[in-house]
This record gives sequence, structure tokens and C-alpha cells, in this order.
Amino acid sequence: MPARSKAQQKAAGAALSAKRGDTPKSKLKGASKDMETTMSEAQLEHFAATKRKGLPEHKD
Repeated sequence: MPARSKAQQKAAGAALSAKRGDTPKSKLKGASKDMETTMSEAQLEHFAATKRKGLPEHKD
């Protein structure tokens, strides 16, 4: 399932970075913090790889 908004795609990218150890987990907040703990690396990759063109900024 691809990301449904630009915000969701950005949060997935931040969570993926933390899961891989590139960013400290303490820097995460909001949705990215929850995503990092509940989603697998493969799921996060899928969300983060979603093209942003045509996506709304936030999901309704």
C-alpha cells in the first residue's frame, strides 16, 4: 500500500532512516515515531518510495 499523502511519505522516510541507524530514534516525533516501532523495514521502504507528485499534503 503506497503512502496516501506527502506527510505520510516523509514520516515513513524518517522512520526508515531511524530503523537503519542513520538517524537517532530520539529525533523522531509524531507519526514517524509510531511507524518506526510498528512497521517492518520493507513496509517503510514501500511507503517512503511512493512518488510525491500528485499526493495531497495531508490526508483528509
